[in-house]
Amino acid sequence: MKLRNCLALAGLLVAPLSLQAMTADEVVQNHCVACHQAGLGGAPKLDDKAAWSPRIAKGVDAMTQIVLTGKGAMPPKGTCGSCDEALLKSAVEVMTAPMK
Repeated sequence: MKLRNCLALAGLLVAPLSLQAMTADEVVQNHCVACHQAGLGGAPKLDDKAAWSPRIAKGVDAMTQIVLTGKGAMPPKGTCGSCDEALLKSAVEVMTAPMK
């Protein structure tokens, strides 16, 4: 495939994401659930209160910093490279709220 065609295809794939901002719930569903639901790569499972308890005790800001920098198999910003810190913090709050 020619470079021009690849760039056009990349633009089509990226354009819908940039047209509408995601909500924290959408970030969780689109970028967090895949690993945290199954516990892939050592990710704490969504319903594992014992695994989340020490993380929650450190606070949302500490958990957000881990998301921003990555940890273990989780890359920086999880899989949401376009998310800013405020959106990731909101996603952490959404994801951990049921365990508080």
